[in-house]
Amino acid sequence: MVYVLIYMGLYLLYSIPTLQKVKRLDRNMSVEERDGIVHDLPKRWSRGIMKRTGSNVHIKGQEAIPAGPVLFVANHSGDFDVPVLLGSIPKPFGFISKMEVKKLPIISGWMEMISCIFIDRKNRRQAVLSIREGGMVLKNGHSLLIFPEGTRNKGGALKEFKTGGIRMAKDAGVPIVPVVIQGTADMFEKQRRGIKPCDIYVEVLPSLSSAYVADKDVKELSIEVQGIIQAALDEMRIAA
Repeated sequence: MVYVLIYMGLYLLYSIPTLQKVKRLDRNMSVEERDGIVHDLPKRWSRGIMKRTGSNVHIKGQEAIPAGPVLFVANHSGDFDVPVLLGSIPKPFGFISKMEVKKLPIISGWMEMISCIFIDRKNRRQAVLSIREGGMVLKNGHSLLIFPEGTRNKGGALKEFKTGGIRMAKDAGVPIVPVVIQGTADMFEKQRRGIKPCDIYVEVLPSLSSAYVADKDVKELSIEVQGIIQAALDEMRIAA
């Protein structure tokens, strides 16, 4: 675990000149081109983290991700979910993060550059504003990832999906792409100390079109997406 933390810290320091460069990118550049450049280093950093844990990440279904902005919706198994997904999903995306992370130097700068949204779940008014901000990020052509459980389930049963994040897809008129991740809790949360190398599985499921999302009630949509992810998780566990 110490080795992984040292790598993370040193790489962040190494990334400072690149962070300054991406902040100066031409604003007239297309969203797709800009995101490809900005996300390159965070993706390499994420893959480096997973390599140093000794774990292997297996992904399938990524070829069916729609073009254009999408809202990825995933279960939240453990702390390593974000680097696993950042490093393995080919489409660049930002994600929803708790407000406390905004205080971290360098990493918060990178998160702002990849269009992450910071949310204070204890402050309802601020949380609503963050959801609106996320909707604008999607409308502007960037993709986002949410964990609608809110907190890690640590490899246990799925927690009830909150509707706020899913509402962003409906408001922005973008597809929802369910994503299932399994194994990160076995690697870290379920260990008494340190990290245990594991096989981690990611499956990108068929998307729900923007037209379908637009016609659905947000609560019904949230329940449906949770059911899709739960069914896929059950299949993974049976196969294992």
